[in-house]
Amino acid sequence: MPKRPRLLSVECLLLASVWSAFVLTPHQASAELGVTSPSQFSVPKGFEVELIYEVPSDQQGSWVSLTIDPKGRLVASDQDGSLYRIDVSGESAKVEKLDLDLGFAHGLLFAFDSMYVNVNGRDQNKNGVYRVTDTDGDDQFDKIEYVLPLRGGGEHGPHALIVSPDGNRIITCGGNMTKLPETIVRSRVPQVWDEDHLLGRMPDARGHAADRMAPGGWIGSFLPDGSDFELIATGFRNEYDIALNSAGELFSYDADMEWDVGTPWYRPTRINHVISGAEFGWRNGTGKWPAYSPDSFGSAVDIGPGSPTGICFGYGTKFPEKYRNALFIADWSYGNIHAVHLTPDGSSYGGTYETFATAAPLPVTDLVVRPQDGALYFTIGGRKTQSGLYRIVYRGEQEKNVTDAKSDEKTEKLVALRKRLEGFHLGGANPKAIGPAIKNLANNDRAIRFAARIALEHQPVKSWQGRIAGIENDHARSLAVIALARTGTKQQKNLAYEQLLRSNWSELSAQGRIALLRAYALVAIRLGSPDDTQTQAIRSQLAGQFPTGDDNVDRELSQMLVYLKSPGSTEKIVNELAEAPSQENQIFYALILRQASEGWNEELYRKYFTWFHDVQSARGGMSFGGFIANIKKAALENVSSEMQQQLAEVLAAPKDADTQQEQRPFVKKWSVDELLESVSDVNRTPDFQRGQSVFASAQCYKCHRMGIQGGILGPDLTGAGGRFSPKDLLTAIIHPDQTISDQYGATQFLTADGEVVVGRVVNMNGNSLRVMTNMLDPSALTEVKRNEVEMTRPSKTSLMPSGLLDTFNESEIADLVAYLRAGGSAAHPIYRKTVAGN
Repeated sequence: MPKRPRLLSVECLLLASVWSAFVLTPHQASAELGVTSPSQFSVPKGFEVELIYEVPSDQQGSWVSLTIDPKGRLVASDQDGSLYRIDVSGESAKVEKLDLDLGFAHGLLFAFDSMYVNVNGRDQNKNGVYRVTDTDGDDQFDKIEYVLPLRGGGEHGPHALIVSPDGNRIITCGGNMTKLPETIVRSRVPQVWDEDHLLGRMPDARGHAADRMAPGGWIGSFLPDGSDFELIATGFRNEYDIALNSAGELFSYDADMEWDVGTPWYRPTRINHVISGAEFGWRNGTGKWPAYSPDSFGSAVDIGPGSPTGICFGYGTKFPEKYRNALFIADWSYGNIHAVHLTPDGSSYGGTYETFATAAPLPVTDLVVRPQDGALYFTIGGRKTQSGLYRIVYRGEQEKNVTDAKSDEKTEKLVALRKRLEGFHLGGANPKAIGPAIKNLANNDRAIRFAARIALEHQPVKSWQGRIAGIENDHARSLAVIALARTGTKQQKNLAYEQLLRSNWSELSAQGRIALLRAYALVAIRLGSPDDTQTQAIRSQLAGQFPTGDDNVDRELSQMLVYLKSPGSTEKIVNELAEAPSQENQIFYALILRQASEGWNEELYRKYFTWFHDVQSARGGMSFGGFIANIKKAALENVSSEMQQQLAEVLAAPKDADTQQEQRPFVKKWSVDELLESVSDVNRTPDFQRGQSVFASAQCYKCHRMGIQGGILGPDLTGAGGRFSPKDLLTAIIHPDQTISDQYGATQFLTADGEVVVGRVVNMNGNSLRVMTNMLDPSALTEVKRNEVEMTRPSKTSLMPSGLLDTFNESEIADLVAYLRAGGSAAHPIYRKTVAGN
């Protein structure tokens, strides 16, 4: 008698719906086949996925990198072994092992009559770029040259190789475990990088990368013979691949640190526009620079959780124009190929993305376009998982009257200005750089401001420090002082503070305020703390400003107030900690308060340390609990033993989180029709604070972002109100199973012993799949043995729990929907009556 299926899933999933939904297909029926069947893929209409080759793991390993030779043949590398050449021109693939003592490659490239191999093996003394050539024309490589040693290894080691826009150089990248080459001939990045934390940072609670300091991952270029290394950008975590668009602009897809999920220092995987001299702010532990920081360039498109691998543009495919111009990016852990649609944003880029192809499991490692047939080829594999080679072809209707998009004249001028400023990033001292650089610190375009500051930092400080006083724009003056702090000496400390004290806080924009606060921080860190007179002046300048209501500004302002030991600041920050709706903001304030040494009393201590009990119900990545414990431990170091005795009951170990959560009483099982009238009432003035409170109470923040707050396991809801009607929003909340995005859908696994597991694959290693079954607790993973899986299929049940509105009344739900429509902004017109009355 067969075993009864055992269900492992989120709380809202029903056994009956899971069990009855399985449909057996030939590829699904055999665990021995290993690779995911093309029939299991979800792709846009008109596209088809074809399995080209199933890699015999015991003979050819697990493929992680891919390139195309001049004859249209593919070359792939086993992560732990050899190189293979694949002829896909016939009905079936022909695979040959290359007779080379090379492999372990994370980057492959054909250029300059050679094949370049970026070796990333176990022996770091042999890692780096090799040039391989066929000297006698017999179609076999017979010469190997070690052209660029790179000391690093593992999954954060040396990675991709591409040809530079001018066709004369090779661009490569290394993750944060890869040291820079010993000889850097030129650097577009001023070589003054440091950690730059005003209140220090805490390393990862589990010790990951605790010894890795600035500059983190990097991108650089070199000549075909490996010489003349030039550093282009720094501050990445682990950018596995890089790509150039048709305008010659460089892009990367950088990794997140999944153990940070749920914390304010978590940064999602993201597309970076890699401009000259860029710094992207990766630092270990809690020290990651926020994207809004003026000395970090930020991202073009935030993607979310995942494991970035290969990327390439769709140029050369026979796809519809939308996809020919897209940047295709591979997410190894969640089994997705996304299509990123980049659009000009001033002199840089923004954009959107969609899930282009997905299946489970689908550990995508690399992808390339083969112009000979116009298909997108990709490999799956890595960490000894089953490997395969696929291609995606388009067989839908052909487009008519397709015209090339015309560039915007304004955009062209902005890009030209940025590139002129970037021209000053090389070549050393140039008096002609100073005027344009200082002038464009006030430019409205962020990339131009960044390029201007980097140009200034490449000039001798003494040649421009005297011109700071002549900068009338407060924001621009702050950026000049940032440049001064980064490249100057302690002799410029008084000049820096003097110029920053000229700023009028009330007249500054949010960006201007952040720039001022970051400038103060960098001056204090690098040039020296303010003296007593300067400290009092800065306190007066910032007095009464916290909180401002802008999350980004408040985070930076609170740090500065703690550093300055401003009177009354500890009480204000403790109160903000207690009132913040998201766990990310709460954790941020808890983190900086660990350093607060002034302004405490027993009541404030009780309020602060009680929070460590309250936060036990919060969930996050693998390091989440350790971070919370370490923050509390650090804070206690500043509390006297006498006070700790008075706080003994508060400091005691918190009760189990499940017993601490406040249970709201059941109100009603609401329907969309019952609520539609109240949420659509234009004469009703919604309550912003209550809407925000309901958003938090319904645990929406745990999975969704609103602005800079919230989780990343579900869709970002900041812009939902601009895309969906009140009815659409209600339907999505009350009936989460009605429409499930491919990007956030779950997979059902049926094992040989009758077990059913429902969730998202987030990690793989050999025969083991790690499945997240509860979005509210992302660190709780279930192991599934791949060779024991009999069937897989997309789940028809959403990972989003149902019944989220059952404990709220009609008025509260109306305020929640208004909060969603407003994108979490109290300044939205939907609150105009409330705002006018304040």
